[in-house]
Amino acid sequence: MDAAQQEATARARELQRNWYGEPLGALFRRLIDDLGLNQARLAGVLGLSAPMLSQLMSGQRAKIGNPAVVQRVQLLQDLAGQVADGSVSAAEATERMDEIKRSQGGSVLSNTTQTTSSSGAPTVKRVVREIQSLLRSVAAAGDIIEAADTLAPTHPELAEFLRVYGAGRTSDAVTHYQSHQN
Repeated sequence: MDAAQQEATARARELQRNWYGEPLGALFRRLIDDLGLNQARLAGVLGLSAPMLSQLMSGQRAKIGNPAVVQRVQLLQDLAGQVADGSVSAAEATERMDEIKRSQGGSVLSNTTQTTSSSGAPTVKRVVREIQSLLRSVAAAGDIIEAADTLAPTHPELAEFLRVYGAGRTSDAVTHYQSHQN
């Protein structure tokens, strides 16, 4: 890859971080891992061609052009959270992915699907992801870390919160939350 291609890829990934909270390669790899998929199956569930998924993952393309695909990404993120917390089995997840694949989509990134525990309360992972989504919708991870560094001398707890929830991995933020509940 020449310097111009590397620059274009870096720019596309930065745009993805601004639009989706993180580069799509990282987001899609997490969905693949969390849901036990391969790239071809993920592309099929999302309604993308395999080459398009590959281009989005590698940063050759920056934007998902179809709002229904964006909504399917959110639905898969919600499903991955349910699988992780044990409220949905692998068999149920496969069935749900088939439903997601058939969905036509509605409003982009709607909040109509709420992951809840058996008590009806949102799961920790869902709450963490919503916090991350809110923070990442207003700033890139680098900007959040910079803000945390600025706040650290006078507000260390807030700085830690921003680092963990705004720029960190979901699993680390869930662990952080759970360790502070005791």
